[in-house]
Amino acid sequence: MSSVLDRRPAPAVPGPRPAAPRRRTRVLALPEARWALAALVLFLVALPLKLLDAPVWTWAPLFAATYVTGGWEPGWEGLKALKDKTLDVDLLMVVAALGAAAIGQVLDGALLIVIFATSGALEAVATARTADSVRGLLDLAPVTATRLLSDGGEETVAAADLKVGDLILVRPGERVGADGQVLDGVSDVDQSTITGEPLPVAKEAGDEAFAGTVNGTGALRLRVGRDPSDSVIARIVKMVEEASETKAPTQLFIEKIEQRYSIGMVVATLAVFAIPLAFGSALQPALLRAMTFMIVASPCAVVLSTMPPLLSAIANAGRHGVLAKSAVVMERLGQVDAVALDKTGTLTEGTPRVTGIRPLPGAGLTEDTLLALAAAAEHPSEHPLARAVVEAARERRLPLPEALDFSSVPGRGVSSTIGGHSVQVGSPGRLLPAATGPDAAAAAVAELEDAGQTAVLVLCDDIPVGVIGIADRLRPDAAATVAALTELTGRTPVLLTGDNERAARRLAAEVGITDVRAGLLPQDKVAAVRQWESERHKVLVVGDGVNDAPALAAAHTGIAMGKAGSDLALETADAVVVRDELATIPTVVGLSRAARRLVIENLVVAGVFISALVAWDLIATLPLPLPLGVAGHEGSTVIVGLNGLRLLREAAWKNPVRGGAA
Repeated sequence: MSSVLDRRPAPAVPGPRPAAPRRRTRVLALPEARWALAALVLFLVALPLKLLDAPVWTWAPLFAATYVTGGWEPGWEGLKALKDKTLDVDLLMVVAALGAAAIGQVLDGALLIVIFATSGALEAVATARTADSVRGLLDLAPVTATRLLSDGGEETVAAADLKVGDLILVRPGERVGADGQVLDGVSDVDQSTITGEPLPVAKEAGDEAFAGTVNGTGALRLRVGRDPSDSVIARIVKMVEEASETKAPTQLFIEKIEQRYSIGMVVATLAVFAIPLAFGSALQPALLRAMTFMIVASPCAVVLSTMPPLLSAIANAGRHGVLAKSAVVMERLGQVDAVALDKTGTLTEGTPRVTGIRPLPGAGLTEDTLLALAAAAEHPSEHPLARAVVEAARERRLPLPEALDFSSVPGRGVSSTIGGHSVQVGSPGRLLPAATGPDAAAAAVAELEDAGQTAVLVLCDDIPVGVIGIADRLRPDAAATVAALTELTGRTPVLLTGDNERAARRLAAEVGITDVRAGLLPQDKVAAVRQWESERHKVLVVGDGVNDAPALAAAHTGIAMGKAGSDLALETADAVVVRDELATIPTVVGLSRAARRLVIENLVVAGVFISALVAWDLIATLPLPLPLGVAGHEGSTVIVGLNGLRLLREAAWKNPVRGGAA
């Protein structure tokens, strides 16, 4: 009796990776976000009324409310900074917005207020989400553990209370309670949260296990080797926190000169007012000249030189599946000159698949019959390798023979009775020594393993009949993406992975990467990033797992792959590839560089206008008429604003992997 696999319901199996429950701060729980939203809504309601020449009483109160809701917080922060003898651009923007309103430019001042309120809200959200991600990581560590007593009994204790030397029992499906050494037992442990390896690792006596990793179907007895506060998972938490705190200050280009500009403008405005008075000028002309100077020298056009190109780039990237979390992130992306890539889930799909089927000579089996035999034996198993074999048979729509007497031995494999024959599928290292038959099996295993694949041996009545190769497949656009990143940065990307050296080097050779760092723990990845940054490189790290999060936080810029990315990686990264398309990474870097070029162009335009208007106001015999000063100032603002919006065009998204606009 047989069944067609794709019509047979698959057994319920646990998900590939347990995920920590999400602890996300709601956006509107943040006061900055609530005030910014209120200012934006009021502005959008008042805008059409103003543009349609409605009565003043309909839109003036709305604009006034916009000033209050969006401006009181940055204004208050600016006053507090002033108390500490620091003049920041927030206070200057509020003053400039109020000055614009004082001379009738209410709309422009309100727009400036909304931009600054929104920017502050985005920064508050990013900060809150980073804190959320660190708290969420703590859920990966088990709360309790089973401690074994000297009299043979056991007790449930808090994992934090374990001490070095304690013996603990880890039952099937439980998280390992502490870093330690396996004393006895055999099991497959999913340690992808720590090392990023796509497949569970067989653990037996003498092997090290990490807190927070997930035990498979066997029971393990461990001796605690590290204090829980010093476990690998605890160190990941600490590294993410430290990296987030010590990362270079997130400032836009214009903010880096805000102190000098702000102080200089205030001093110059006072001088323009006071000096004519000192030489006998009347109060009103001196005040008018000073007011005109403040308007034409105000940094409105300079601020709009920076924000529209970056916001347009963010919007364009978002349309193509890349979420940059702020204007600062979009600016920083264009600065990178070195790239470090994770392997599993980044360059590869992150899911093991059958990549080779080798029936042995004399077995009398074709590829399909060998795969069907192995899939029938593996069908009840929950192991990722078993699921890969079953999925391959499903794709080929192979009928499966009925399998009886299923059993599974951790670290060894599975066995079933099929058609009266004993069929075993599992690890060649465990099955070959007990097998009988030709040496062709060992040669086939070696061939697949040399190619970087995981070999699975199939025995029928203790005789090898075939070998199946399983590997994590490379993304189709991986090689082209590496080439595009090399072209952009002038350096070939580096591969950082927790996987084994042989598999890492094989994959790196396929995509054109020569610098491979394999077998890395999270702290090793951070150390590599810090070394490059100490050499004055601006490093872009691309990853997807919990083990990548510290490096994502420590890097100049971090990008997470969104489809299979862990919550911690998604929250820690500066940008997320939502659609999991690797080729968008060099594209968004190129878009960021285009935005930076537009920012520089806009700053030049704004600088020329400001310089010309200020020179006229200060040097000309006849003072600059206030309406003309306002017109020139607003004209420059409109020009730089429209120039920045060019990046909203579809043609601005130039994909170097696929060629031209996406």
